[in-house]
Amino acid sequence: MRFRLTPRETSFYELFATAADNVLSGSKLLLELLGADPATRVEIADRMRAAEHAGDDATHAIFHQLNSAFVTPFDREDIYRLAARLDDIMDFMEEAVDLVVLYEIDELPKGVDQQIEVLARAAELTAEAMPHLRTMRNLNEYWIEVNRLENQADQIHRKLLAHLFSGSYEAIEVMKLKQIVDVLEEAADAFESVANTVETIVVKET
Repeated sequence: MRFRLTPRETSFYELFATAADNVLSGSKLLLELLGADPATRVEIADRMRAAEHAGDDATHAIFHQLNSAFVTPFDREDIYRLAARLDDIMDFMEEAVDLVVLYEIDELPKGVDQQIEVLARAAELTAEAMPHLRTMRNLNEYWIEVNRLENQADQIHRKLLAHLFSGSYEAIEVMKLKQIVDVLEEAADAFESVANTVETIVVKET
């Protein structure tokens, strides 16, 4: 690791850990969505909205700290990018839950449960990884596994699209469901972006 003569602002580590823990909470709400009845889904959406607001607060705290810190633990642009990508994940998960409620979806198509399970696992790995930014160690397996999960998410997404366009659904239902599965795929992509950003940081700093 590069030797530094100046002290570094270390509160970023706690802030990133908080943001990642909030993402993990959001993924658990997605899991709750599976099999939930319409009334329960509304309540889950309310809690997801609150989690998304908490994610915004965490992101704003990082940006505020970035603007006020004289010396940062790693490159400012990487701090900004990592915070923004974590925020993207929460935005996509909240959007997916909100769409399920707004579109009054009776039953999610088979395969959405696999999408959400992949996101939940990526969230666990991300929450476990953030504290390791302090030492820049034991992160290799994290970004490798998240990239593998994103590839898995791509395959699930393609199968879902094939199912939606198989003729089993009315055209308007296809449009609604496609928007939901596309947003969940964007969440998977955002997890990969977080992992790639962490890899970039580690390569620069070690």
